[in-house]
Amino acid sequence: MGHVEIPESDISGPVGLAGAPRPRTAGSRHRTVAPDRVWRAPATVGRDHAGWRRARKSPGPRVPLLVLTDLLGLGVPAWLVLRTGDQPGPSAAAASAALMWTGVRAARGRYAPRLPGEAGAAHTPFGDWLVLVGVLAVLVAVTGGGLDPATAVAALAPGLGLAVLLGLLGRRLRGSGRLGGRRVLVVGEAAGLSRAVNLLNARKDHAYTPVAVVPVGPDAPDCGTAVPGRLAPEPADDDVSTVLGGAFAHEADLVLVAPGPQLDEDRLRRLAWGLHDGGLSLCVLSDLSGVAAARVRPASAAGLTLLHVTPPLRRGAQAALKTVVDRTGAALGLLFLAPLFFGVALAVRLTSPGPVFHRQTRHGRHNRPFTMWKFRTMVADAEARRDQLSAANESEGPMFKMRRDPRVTRIGHALRRTSVDELPQLLNVLRGDMSLVGPRPPLPEEVSRYDERELRRLAVRPGLTGLWQVSGRSDLSWQETVSLDLWYVDNWSVTTDMGLLARTVRAVTDGRGAY
Repeated sequence: MGHVEIPESDISGPVGLAGAPRPRTAGSRHRTVAPDRVWRAPATVGRDHAGWRRARKSPGPRVPLLVLTDLLGLGVPAWLVLRTGDQPGPSAAAASAALMWTGVRAARGRYAPRLPGEAGAAHTPFGDWLVLVGVLAVLVAVTGGGLDPATAVAALAPGLGLAVLLGLLGRRLRGSGRLGGRRVLVVGEAAGLSRAVNLLNARKDHAYTPVAVVPVGPDAPDCGTAVPGRLAPEPADDDVSTVLGGAFAHEADLVLVAPGPQLDEDRLRRLAWGLHDGGLSLCVLSDLSGVAAARVRPASAAGLTLLHVTPPLRRGAQAALKTVVDRTGAALGLLFLAPLFFGVALAVRLTSPGPVFHRQTRHGRHNRPFTMWKFRTMVADAEARRDQLSAANESEGPMFKMRRDPRVTRIGHALRRTSVDELPQLLNVLRGDMSLVGPRPPLPEEVSRYDERELRRLAVRPGLTGLWQVSGRSDLSWQETVSLDLWYVDNWSVTTDMGLLARTVRAVTDGRGAY
């Protein structure tokens, strides 16, 4: 979910819930409001806000700890390697390298606070390490040091490895909410507010926890979250105190605003002023929810804030690399899984009459049909029986799904639960009809019922696995499946593919949604 977060202010003051909002009149709407009127805390919200702010501003790792970790993580191994290699002045060289390492990291913003889900937080320390090697090479050349280049590079390698491991751990903790998690108060009109809260609650791979909502207007939100206050449809003098009071009452440290007709630019700006003066961060929900944060680049022009969105990857180096990974992975998979293929083929053939493999026409990239291979998990005449079971279809979309499909054989249940029945599609990947990662290939009759939005799923090669598999498989509704596929179509990258392949192993082991 894309957003722009505005850093919090250091200015503080007593605030609270001002009760029922009062719409401004035409004469008072542009009137300057006295500070003591806006910021006076009512008697019903007695609270030590200063103490709470001190408590909530105790984040995870401090900057000194991160700096010390980089100093020791590179300096100590470098000293050991240089000393073992009989290099001149190992202590001074290791200390200089460690200090230079932290200087490079600081100059490139690696110790700056990161927002949960921020695209910049996914940087790799390898770039910093290359800068360090270059700087140290220049220093050695200028000072005439007698260090062996190969030994010097080997001395720096452990520091890079530790930085990579700590970076991966930090991203995992930030994504799970255990590091830098945010308690969120959501403000907006009922429809947009409910959508935001329900989406945040539906997934746990982020660090935002909605704790309360403040709706704008008379409509009631449909999200099952506490409502400590309500804003009038028109701007009111106590907008800020109502939101701040709700945030303090539920110990929220972030206000997420879903803009709408009743939360226009001027009202949002005044709300931002008040929240920052009250010590809270503001986060504005963007309409670019289907665009990955890495594809969005903010810019300014003529006082306007512009969001540049880069086009999806369709060609270029990453597309070529994806093809290489697909073909190589499929070839290696077929080679190493040959014994498993033989065992499964034998089990399918002996447990039910019919062929070992099930071949089906599916539609791939640009709506081109191809023959997809699977191990047979149903009775031989399953296709002929499908019309008889149409009334039992559990999907609201064009796909056919049944939790207890009577056509599935005994061995078929086991194959489906472990996704082993899909492995022959490595042949399709090797041929170029499919990819290792992508949307599932649809049947012709499904495609015939697609609308323009659903047809966009066919803009990339279908995959052996994808977001649909790691997010619940057949437990997903049709609209959820389409939304996941469309996100992948527009935002895929080789790095994303590697992550989905790793998550597939856990999803297959869990077996959730496989039937």
